[in-house]
Amino acid sequence: MVAERFPIEEGHIASFARSIGDANSVFYGPNAVAPPTFVQSSAQWDPDYPLRPKVGGAWWGSGREAGGRPSYGGGQSGGSGGGTGLHAEQHYEYARPLRAGDVLTATVKPGKTWEKEGRRAGKLVFSETVIEYRDQNGELVVTARGVGVRTEKPVGS
Repeated sequence: MVAERFPIEEGHIASFARSIGDANSVFYGPNAVAPPTFVQSSAQWDPDYPLRPKVGGAWWGSGREAGGRPSYGGGQSGGSGGGTGLHAEQHYEYARPLRAGDVLTATVKPGKTWEKEGRRAGKLVFSETVIEYRDQNGELVVTARGVGVRTEKPVGS
């Protein structure tokens, strides 16, 4: 689940930087570079991203009273939607900074999987997803590695 085409726009970079409270001038203006975690926002360019509100669809809100967010059944987080999955790690490796005007394409590749016995939730299954982002010239710009973990059973409170 990833956007086929992800344009890096000056305004999007500025909005992202403001949302994380970073006033560094490198994130603003026509020569802006994107903050390190910016590629995560590529999900908003993926029409099938399950946490993206759909135009014309029912509004599930942003909190418990509005109905809560929909169940997220997998993908990069490795979650199951039943309280037994979570996003464990995220790593970014940059070949160069992302710049306003770049247009990225992404390729998802399976990563490693491994298991570990947990103390409270039984078997823990870890899975890694690797996303390679290439620019308009086909050059690798960012490699994102996400690790999700699924537990055998929910942890009791």
